[in-house]
Amino acid sequence: MSTGVPQPAVNHRVSERDFKYYIFDWDDNILHMPTRIHLEKRQPDGSWTPHAVSTSVFSVIRNDGANYRPPGGDWARAFAEFQDGQGEQADRFLRDTTQAIRRVLEGKEAPGPSFDTFRRTLIEGRLFAIVTARGHASETLRRGVRLFIRAVLTAGERETMMANLRGYRVCFDRVATFGSDEEELAYYLNLNLYHAVTSPDFDGRLGQAARARVNAEERKQFAIRDFVEHIVHILQRTAPGTRWRPISVGFSDDDPANVAAVEHYLRQELSRRFPSVKFVVYDTSDPALEKGRKVTVAGQLDLGI
Repeated sequence: MSTGVPQPAVNHRVSERDFKYYIFDWDDNILHMPTRIHLEKRQPDGSWTPHAVSTSVFSVIRNDGANYRPPGGDWARAFAEFQDGQGEQADRFLRDTTQAIRRVLEGKEAPGPSFDTFRRTLIEGRLFAIVTARGHASETLRRGVRLFIRAVLTAGERETMMANLRGYRVCFDRVATFGSDEEELAYYLNLNLYHAVTSPDFDGRLGQAARARVNAEERKQFAIRDFVEHIVHILQRTAPGTRWRPISVGFSDDDPANVAAVEHYLRQELSRRFPSVKFVVYDTSDPALEKGRKVTVAGQLDLGI
């Protein structure tokens, strides 16, 4: 007997999809954030003056120690805006994200090269990881993704996302009933990973022995491996044979040094450990290339991004 209560839409056809997963850097890849790195710059007379730069500029000058240095030699001070602050500064990341999104929606700022891919990833309900050199807690990044969903996706796109998420719940978890939209969205967001690789959260994942000897590029490699292991674990929950459909993992970053390090890592380690997975790297550092430079490391499946 019908209860008269509308039943939530469920896209059962998600069970027919190939498994495509995504790893995104945040700054200058999804959004051009107003967050600044605070340095000192050498003047012609040899003196040093305060000099704040964007993340894109820093990626170019960061090895120029002759002309740029952190205030007082303290890199923590240089990256103060990239940490979770106290009091009024506690929500700095969310305020910067709100400002960056507003400028995109108002046509005052171009979106990052992976903005549309991230948007589509959310609408399709696919798993993803945020891997950034920032120092925020994982929960801070998760709240940023929630903000993106609320501000960027249209009402129709959010409805499509929820139908896809329910479809995946049927496919992977064999559920017959669903929670509220908020509960199902929270479930989905909790399945994804949020790695700010210079944060105390991430130090805890590395362990004491490793945290002191790994640089930012190596930390991103650890985060990528963690995500691949995570999705393999999730796929093992599906019916026998289903999980062996083609699997692909795409990684995008705007820093050429990070891209080179990740590409080498994927070729030398992860592609050998996971030979059935296709890894694709997108170097989004060149603004002349709309979607970045695509490098396929292993596998046959086209990511379509």
